[in-house]
Amino acid sequence: MDVFYADTPEKPLALPKPIPRRLRDGLQMLLRSIYPDSDQSALLEQTIAAFWPGDEQPRRRGRAPANTLWSEQDSYVITYGNSFVNGEHKPLDLLSDFLESHLKGTATGVHILPYFPYTSDDGFAITDYYAVDSGLGAWEDIGRIADNFRLMSDLVINHCSSQSTFFNEYLLGHAPYDKFFFEASPDDDLSMVVRPRAHPLLREVETAGGTRHVWCTFSHDQVDFDFSNPEVLLEFLRILRFHISRGVRTLRLDAIAFLWKEVGSPSIHLRQTHEIVRLIRLLADYTAEPLVLLTETNVPNAENLSYFGNRNEAHMVYNFSLPPLLLHALLHGTSKHLNAWQMSMPPAQLGCTYFNFTASHDGIGMRPAEGLLSEEDIQRVIDTAVNFGGLLSMRKMPDGGTRPYEINIALFDALKGTIEGEDQWNVERFLCSQIIAMGLEGIPGFYIHSLLATGNDHDGVEKSGHNRAINRHRWHYPDLLAQLDDAESRHARVFSALTSILKTRSRQAAFHPNATQFTLQLGEQFFGFWRQSIDRSQSIFAIHNLTNQTTSIPLMSLNLIDGDTWTDLISGDDIREFGGELEFAPYQCRWITN
Repeated sequence: MDVFYADTPEKPLALPKPIPRRLRDGLQMLLRSIYPDSDQSALLEQTIAAFWPGDEQPRRRGRAPANTLWSEQDSYVITYGNSFVNGEHKPLDLLSDFLESHLKGTATGVHILPYFPYTSDDGFAITDYYAVDSGLGAWEDIGRIADNFRLMSDLVINHCSSQSTFFNEYLLGHAPYDKFFFEASPDDDLSMVVRPRAHPLLREVETAGGTRHVWCTFSHDQVDFDFSNPEVLLEFLRILRFHISRGVRTLRLDAIAFLWKEVGSPSIHLRQTHEIVRLIRLLADYTAEPLVLLTETNVPNAENLSYFGNRNEAHMVYNFSLPPLLLHALLHGTSKHLNAWQMSMPPAQLGCTYFNFTASHDGIGMRPAEGLLSEEDIQRVIDTAVNFGGLLSMRKMPDGGTRPYEINIALFDALKGTIEGEDQWNVERFLCSQIIAMGLEGIPGFYIHSLLATGNDHDGVEKSGHNRAINRHRWHYPDLLAQLDDAESRHARVFSALTSILKTRSRQAAFHPNATQFTLQLGEQFFGFWRQSIDRSQSIFAIHNLTNQTTSIPLMSLNLIDGDTWTDLISGDDIREFGGELEFAPYQCRWITN
């Protein structure tokens, strides 16, 4: 291995640790491109020192792109730290208890949504990145969960709370924080800026240096950082290293698409944003800990896929188009658009995979449906969801108008019927949605309120004044356990079915996140795909009835290999016993394997 030490023309910089050649070259190339006016040698030294402080050292060789960071056994649960409360124990203790008692051996990872002190947006307006919200617990509670599940944590890198120490120091004019936040003028041309919200972009504040206007992508309590200042990047590398030391192994880069701003540009997906993701990926490849990066970019499909880069950006990207397309398919009883999208999706590159989810703490984003569903289809989905108790959040357009940004609704209630109205197939339709996500290429992630079949929380909306609270219910823990102990409750029925099928999934090599996938053409009432294990030892035909009618398909359409025994992993049926036609009950799903 070639080892170098950073130096300047004037004098050598005696770094306390060696830098592998490829790491040095890669960092220098990226830093030079992102910050061309900075002292490159000094910035390289500072970058290494920020990410590997003290005695920490990079690996001698970076991890090459490979499919070994995950397997068919992997799945994540997505939850807030206080999804369970009882007024007596720390919420993180209750979460740990639930994970250990109900999901050990079923899910391998847990995404705990921001568990830091905050002022708004249920955790996404952080005041201190180095602390745990005392209302949830402490770092030792986070560590206890990280000891038993792969911990995913949010790096809320685009913005922080307007009441954070960082921003207070900015207001006081104290270096280096006086240049930590992005400023613009009300006279600037900001018409091209892509907006996810409808509020005014700039917020006027009084600082020690006078009146300033700070950029606020998401709310006026969430102030955007200025990453054109390398000190901001260095601070976040220190934060990242601190989180890794506390057990974080999967890093969710929140709202990463908006990171770099330039007046007169759309200020989304800019070159420097991608290069900062590449820089973090490069550092991750040289960490001793097996770190996985997940980018959160709630944007149209092609833009989202760009964050794979050339196997040098995110390990995982959210499959953001899946939730609206799946909702459309099950509300309309047709796979037409879901099939078209799935057939156009490229297999993830080596060392990359998709993160498949159907619901989240936010809403069902409608931007990822742009270009995939017609305006009429989108409106029908919205109207149906609103009829089922859902709400709608808007975003501002360049012409000053607004457009639907997301549907706010609990997915279980979003699927209580079809575009024709409510019916008796709510549980079956909902289970179908989750089983589809389990089988697709990638790693599945399940929002806690989907696993528990939690409905719309309108009381939460009324109390908070925020639409997104509709799907952020806090369970009184004893009440939840009672519901799960009642085999007749919908919560027990859904949770038992999903955990049982997840355990089955984890034993199938054909469900490796990078196993081959091929879309089947079985008629619009079915959504089907074929998966084959990497070593070609197992095939699975995953077929799902999207309608509320009993229907069938000719077995010959599946091209089952003669001489093999074909079994439905979900029902246990011997497929050959069906003769020439394979029957499906309403919303029934089958995993047919040899």
